[in-house]
Amino acid sequence: MNTPNAMQAMRRPIRDYAARHFRFTASEDGRVATVALNRPERKNPLTFDSYVELRDLFRELANGSDVRAIVLTGAGGNFSSGGDVFEIIEPLTRMAMPDLIAFTRMTGDVVKAMRKCPQPIIAAVDGICAGAGAILAMASDLRLATPEAKTAFLFTRVGLAGADMGACGILPRIIGQGRAAELLYTGRTMSAAEGSVWGFYNGLHPSADLEREAGRARPLARRRSLVRAWHDQDDAQPGMGDGARRAHRIGSPGAGHLHGHPGLPARLRGLRSQAQTGLRGGLMNVVSRAAQMKRDWLDWPFFGEVPSRLCRRARSFRRFGRGLGGRS
Repeated sequence: MNTPNAMQAMRRPIRDYAARHFRFTASEDGRVATVALNRPERKNPLTFDSYVELRDLFRELANGSDVRAIVLTGAGGNFSSGGDVFEIIEPLTRMAMPDLIAFTRMTGDVVKAMRKCPQPIIAAVDGICAGAGAILAMASDLRLATPEAKTAFLFTRVGLAGADMGACGILPRIIGQGRAAELLYTGRTMSAAEGSVWGFYNGLHPSADLEREAGRARPLARRRSLVRAWHDQDDAQPGMGDGARRAHRIGSPGAGHLHGHPGLPARLRGLRSQAQTGLRGGLMNVVSRAAQMKRDWLDWPFFGEVPSRLCRRARSFRRFGRGLGGRS
């Protein structure tokens, strides 16, 4: 009977997570979790506490044993209006520089935790999506919206840098450098139609259908099992060391669960072996060329003489340099 290894022991179910500063729910099988910013009376603003809890939750999801996909949304017909004016913006105006830097790092850590989160994140955006709310949508893997969605990276309009929370690094990769520069420089609102045409939104759906369309997280959760099976292969072979597991995976085609998975096309199953063959051939080419260069060098008739000449020349240059250094 196999006993759980150390990595298995670190995993724990997330479906029963009790959120304090937003609403967290999970499907019956625990595969799809929904994170809903839940302050609809103020258009779901973020606070210091919700930043911290979002950061910690997305970090913890890396060790989740059940959740395979996440839907990020807002309650009451709006996604998020960004940082709360009274609970974040006003206190920031009274903070010293070390505290401002700590806050900036904390908000950046939320984005980093989302990007490192192994589960795909789908943002379901309706209504207002501004400031830090727009950043949360940007940091998601897929973004769905309603035609009423209004997205604004309005940092420059409130005296902040447009580079906040990784916007200048991630946004150009999604919609292009010129369009991102326009939104970040001006802070203007991007309509849902613009967002769809520019590629920020993967699709537009009526508000009544948005939650159902976000249900595409379920097939994503199933497909993620392909990747999970690849990693779980280590857990299925507790007697192997890391090197042996790696050799087992790379050495024999189809040895891993991933290559034998019925949902993976046969064309992709052979992709790794083709890549290995090409890599092996390329390495052998490099080795043989290096060996030939070495033989040519050794066969050179002045092999013994040239290095000694170079050494003498180097010593003379060093003496010359010391002489220059000693002059006043």
